[in-house]
Amino acid sequence: MPVTLDDVRSAASVLAGQAHRTPVHTSRTLDDLCGAQVFLKCENFQRSGAFKFRGAFHALSRLDEDRRRRGVLTFSSGNHAQALALAGRILDVPVTIVMPTDAPEVKRRATEGYGGEVVLYDRDETTREALGARIAEERGLAVVPPYDHPDIVAGQGTVALELFEDGLDLDALVVPCGGGGLLSGCAVATKGLSPGTQVVGAEPAQADDAARTFATGVLQRADNPETIADGARTPSLGTVTFELVLRHVDAFVTVSEEEILRATKLLWERCKLVVEPTGALALAAVLQGGFAGRRIGVVLSGGNADVAVLGRLRASVD
Repeated sequence: MPVTLDDVRSAASVLAGQAHRTPVHTSRTLDDLCGAQVFLKCENFQRSGAFKFRGAFHALSRLDEDRRRRGVLTFSSGNHAQALALAGRILDVPVTIVMPTDAPEVKRRATEGYGGEVVLYDRDETTREALGARIAEERGLAVVPPYDHPDIVAGQGTVALELFEDGLDLDALVVPCGGGGLLSGCAVATKGLSPGTQVVGAEPAQADDAARTFATGVLQRADNPETIADGARTPSLGTVTFELVLRHVDAFVTVSEEEILRATKLLWERCKLVVEPTGALALAAVLQGGFAGRRIGVVLSGGNADVAVLGRLRASVD
């Protein structure tokens, strides 16, 4: 397999002292609503505001000196962009990011604030992969994709590694899924450390390519899906994550836009945890039911919320 538990442990050693060891929060309110014991792994407190820093720093740290000097390019709607820009600043690696024009402004501003060069594109006119490949070739840049790379996956897997190192005995771990980097990395770590723990991917119903891929065993796509969970607007799983998801993930749950917003609002108002809609995907899945009486790990993947936009949207679920 392209990523193993040993790879995740190696990534953890690289990230020690660089990535935050994020806290696990509990809430009696959530336990009552879910009928289960819920443990929230709060990656909204990670550096750059999301789990993405883990994979980004790990991937950049493994580049040779020549590639570091020339710089790297990626494509991202925001969280990987911010993470790579911050990792690049720490490691002195120039970073260029291809970002859609409709990416949340709060994420674009943060990416530029970390020192990244942002190149905007229109989703209706080109793909980020095509534009990124052209720019990378013109400038001689190494491409660090947002999820489809073994070093990225291994870094993201340290989220689950920390949960089990902290001694949690979980019946299930529910993880948001966009391109599958976080989910596949966490699945590798979970099955290596606690084979009996069920690994469940959570995905928007309007961007359910990974769920359909899992059900059919054939790679499915969702081009430009309309969902408030912008981190899950990836077109498909990647080559690396496809293989890992099919091998290590046990189930998928899809959630509606209203369920995503309700879970986001619940975390803000009752748990006092600021998360973005993508970060609330896993909790939205657990709130659907089906986990009663079990000990459930829930990954809150990020907290880079556009407060102004969410303020308008939450009115629809009041």
